[in-house]
Amino acid sequence: MAITLPSPASPLKIGTRGSPLALAQAYETRARLSKAFALPEEAFEVVVIKTTGDRILDRPLKEIGGKGLFTKEIEDAMLCGDIDIAVHSMKDMPVEQPEGLILDTYLPREDTRDAFVSKTIKRLADLEEGAVVGTSSLRRRAQLLNYRPDLKVVEFRGNVQTRLKKLEEGVALATFLAMAGLKRLGMTEIVQSAIEPEEMLPAVAQGAIGIERRIDDARCAEMLEAIHHVETGQRLAAERAFLGALDGSCETPIGGLAELDGGNVRLRGEILRTDGSERLADEATAPIEDAAEMGRTLAKGLRARAGEGFFDWIQS
Repeated sequence: MAITLPSPASPLKIGTRGSPLALAQAYETRARLSKAFALPEEAFEVVVIKTTGDRILDRPLKEIGGKGLFTKEIEDAMLCGDIDIAVHSMKDMPVEQPEGLILDTYLPREDTRDAFVSKTIKRLADLEEGAVVGTSSLRRRAQLLNYRPDLKVVEFRGNVQTRLKKLEEGVALATFLAMAGLKRLGMTEIVQSAIEPEEMLPAVAQGAIGIERRIDDARCAEMLEAIHHVETGQRLAAERAFLGALDGSCETPIGGLAELDGGNVRLRGEILRTDGSERLADEATAPIEDAAEMGRTLAKGLRARAGEGFFDWIQS
């Protein structure tokens, strides 16, 4: 039976956070759905939902609940029918979804690298001893201190614009942002240099946009299938299985990156102590159909090497 497509009179409601980047991702989703079904953009309504993570900016995420703080209110709105789908930055997403929801649609992945951003310094390696760097990411903090334990790292919560304002105010000499977000915002001119994965492995699923829906919503399932990017899904299957087996959250410094090579997927992963004093890394390659199992196996190996207490919070 043919599905009933949305229309300007009865639009499909797309839930999102309200930051400029979140809105850019929602608009990209709307544009892809509009093109796939030859519908006017007015057949889709972008609904902004403020999350706890957006409201509380004066404390580190680990102190107020981790990744779910950017999704709970949006998912609640979907479960009660206020919105039909939700657009997320995949690096913000917990591995498990609430009962009744599923996340199985991904848009083509953008640049996975981190960007080094500073008003005066060109590269991470050029920072002087004791320089102040701002980041809200425990992964970036730990990687930075592992690479340069002499640096001072300060908390840098907020969206892209807020972090740039802090740089202007001299709170820190440099910060890190995701290349993907800056490209989607048309702001790559602020990047001093892109940091290759060999120097700083990105967050799991960095650069990927995911679209969540209700499991029993057949119309949305069919519509989202038309814009799903298979290769991104294959890469994230490995990365998110790796994260899940590590019980990854905003409280654990974890990096992971999967790349396709013909019919195989190569996964690089690392875990770090929160103060950057120790880093454990490994990689594996497997056929695409075994990507998730490979991710779990790689994670188990790193956990075994780490032992108890590896992820315990250590104040750096």
